[in-house]
Amino acid sequence: MGWMVFLGAACVAAFLFTGVLRGYALKTGMLDVPNARSSHEAPTPRGGGLSVVVVVLLGLPVLFWGAGLEGSALVALGLGGALVAAIGWLDDHIDVAARWRLLVHLLAGAWVVFWAGGAPALPLPGGDWAWGWLGVPILVLFVGWVLNLYNFMDGIDGIAGVETVTVAGVAAGLLWWVGAPGWALMAALLAVAGVGFLVWNWPPAKIFMGDAGSGFIGFTLAAMAVLTWAGTDLTIWVWLILLGVFIVDATLTLFRRLLRGERVYEAHRSHAYQQAARACGRHLPVTVAVGVINLVWLAPWAWAAVVWPEWGVVMVGVAWAPLVGVWVRYQ
Repeated sequence: MGWMVFLGAACVAAFLFTGVLRGYALKTGMLDVPNARSSHEAPTPRGGGLSVVVVVLLGLPVLFWGAGLEGSALVALGLGGALVAAIGWLDDHIDVAARWRLLVHLLAGAWVVFWAGGAPALPLPGGDWAWGWLGVPILVLFVGWVLNLYNFMDGIDGIAGVETVTVAGVAAGLLWWVGAPGWALMAALLAVAGVGFLVWNWPPAKIFMGDAGSGFIGFTLAAMAVLTWAGTDLTIWVWLILLGVFIVDATLTLFRRLLRGERVYEAHRSHAYQQAARACGRHLPVTVAVGVINLVWLAPWAWAAVVWPEWGVVMVGVAWAPLVGVWVRYQ
């Protein structure tokens, strides 16, 4: 009961603080003004995702002292997340050069991999592969990529919030099931903070997440993927499945833009989810579809990857196949 009260209070706190941030954004003129690459039609306050940042960072010490969350998790998530959120908040106010943001993101990724103790063995059908030093830069790039793709995918009302709630919520259930209550409560904390924000961001959005929130959430999910892989029975395959919608759309779109010689950090509207929203004429059906896909299609495959981790790579391919098809459909 005590933890339910804690999570409920975190949700309410995120909701109330998002309202405060909306008032601040309106007062200071921190608005996203529509342009040719926007998916919204009216100037909208941004920066509301800072509520998730504050609630999660304040909740981490509580989980450390009361739920047995590892000290390495407290340090990796706390300091790394604060650093990512800080550069994102700065970018929400002034344009920070992409190279400096990328440097901070990679440093945060390296910080996480350090506290994870390097790259854990990769479960494969023929046995675990101890990839040693080779896995370290790959995992650092993984954290940096998930962090950035979360920002890329935060382009229509509610989509990033729904992804946060469903992915973290399912992960919380799986972590509880495998006997990792501290990590389960960490994932649940992120999920309920996402709910508090999502009330304001639900289509039509009254406030946007902003770089501070999207970067922090992307970092936290990627960091949890690395750290729980190192310390629990949730391998990287589980997280790749759960994050499939965002990973597939963002990665394929990035490669297509690279092949066309386009500037990958330049804002655009060519993601599959953005094209689907234009085809529907509104954001809500696409946002809801993402939540349904996560819960109905990806969650069962993620559970299967927990039960049979050596076959996780196969399950990732099966789980992602329809997502690739949807991406092709909207290109």
